Amino acid sequence: MPTLVEKPPEGEDWIHEVKFDGYRSQIIIDHDVRIFTRNGHDWTAKYRDLAAAAKRLGVENAIIDGEIVVLNEAGFLDYQALRSAITRRQHDLYFVAFDLLHLNGHDLRDMNLEDRREILEGVILPHDRIQFSQPLPGDAKAISHLIDEAGLEGMVSKRRDSKYRSGRSTAWLKIKAYAIDEYDLIGVEKEPGKPAFALMAERGTGRYVGAAFINANRAIRERLWERVQASLGTPPKGMKRPATVWVKPGLVATVKHLRGEEDLRHASLQDFREE
Repeated sequence: MPTLVEKPPEGEDWIHEVKFDGYRSQIIIDHDVRIFTRNGHDWTAKYRDLAAAAKRLGVENAIIDGEIVVLNEAGFLDYQALRSAITRRQHDLYFVAFDLLHLNGHDLRDMNLEDRREILEGVILPHDRIQFSQPLPGDAKAISHLIDEAGLEGMVSKRRDSKYRSGRSTAWLKIKAYAIDEYDLIGVEKEPGKPAFALMAERGTGRYVGAAFINANRAIRERLWERVQASLGTPPKGMKRPATVWVKPGLVATVKHLRGEEDLRHASLQDFREE
């Protein structure tokens, strides 16, 4: 598993790839094909078309690591549509392969990443449901900028000489892009000696999506607290947070957060306005 960092590593020792927004999975080929989730669940029955594509690779046995993704009508990755695509439109699923652990009786995990990927690329068939995760050429900072501009979830940087090891590793780093969106601010959580957080709900649905750290400048913090005190409300149904001051509807928050997540992660309040 990659370790989350703020900036991509510089230098020639690293390979950079797109961080695909999907379900991490492994294809195991041995007499038959099985596809397992990151948590070890056998989802072969859910991925029948991908299992058929794996059979077309023509290898005796293999373990391929990758990500299962789906594209929307515009051709962009669509994580939100992935769950429904699994049950309703399997033909739209792709497996993006980025590493090869075993091939035809050989354990490749102690080989350098660059060598494993070269072998993997030679195994993948063109224009099929299993695709190779191409390395991104250029300077790490420039790649990160382009990833952000393209609206992608982020990038993964891997040491060229790294061995394959299970668990979290600093030889694989993930750098996520941030997005800025608006949410309904429903309360402020303040506990003595702890940072304050603003609680957020999805606009239009009212679904609670998480909390954003209040690290805006002093003027914004003071203005927010005055507005909260002047508009005390009641907690949404089912929410019990004793340290929270709830507010009436009408506050809209601008929040910076990690892109590609269903709920808020690494979120911070940038500003707010009144409706």
